[in-house]
Amino acid sequence: MTETTPAATSDPELTSEHLSGAQCYLCETRDALLASTRDLSAEQWNFKPVPDRWSIGEIVEHIGLIERRIHGIIGRMGDAPQRSDEGPPEQMDELIVTEVPKRTAKFEAPEWVRPTNSQKDDRVLDHFIEGRKRTLELLSASHLRGHVIPHPVLGPWDGYQWLLAAGAHCARHTDQIREVKADPHFPQRMDERAS
Repeated sequence: MTETTPAATSDPELTSEHLSGAQCYLCETRDALLASTRDLSAEQWNFKPVPDRWSIGEIVEHIGLIERRIHGIIGRMGDAPQRSDEGPPEQMDELIVTEVPKRTAKFEAPEWVRPTNSQKDDRVLDHFIEGRKRTLELLSASHLRGHVIPHPVLGPWDGYQWLLAAGAHCARHTDQIREVKADPHFPQRMDERAS
C-alpha cells in the first residue's frame, strides 16, 4: 500500500521528520499485521491456544477498537488541558515506540475494547485497514502537540503520542498473533497437511 506524505500540521513543534517518521511507523506496523494474518483459514483465524485467550480474529478486532478510540481522543485534543513542562515530548515518543510493543507486562483490556467476535476475518481486517487509513489522515490534525489526555497507565499523552501508540499497540498485538501461530496446536491448513 502506498501512502502520501501527511500534510503539515499547525503545531510548530512537529517537524516534517516527526510526521514522516510517524507515517512510516504506522505503515510498517499495519503491513506487519496484514502479513501475519495473510492466507489464514477460518479454523486458524478462530483458534484459541486456551479458552481464556484471544483468537487471531479477536486480536485484530481489539486492535481496531483501540484505533477507533484513539480517533475519538484526537478529536477531543483541542479541548484537552495544556501539557505541563515535563521535559521534551520526544522522550515519551521514544518510550511509546520502544516499550509499548513489548509483551513482558500484560494488561487486561477494559470491557469497552474487548472483542465480541461478532464479525469474521475479512470484515475485521477491513475495519482495521479503514481505521488505520483514518489514523494516517489524523497526522495532519491540529493540536497534536501541546494538549494532553491521560493514558490509563503511562500518563498524559499528546495527540502525536496517541497516534504513535496506535502503531505501538498494533505491533504489540502482532507479536501476540505470532505467539498464537507458534502454538503447537495451531491448526495446519489442508495444503500444509498434504506436504
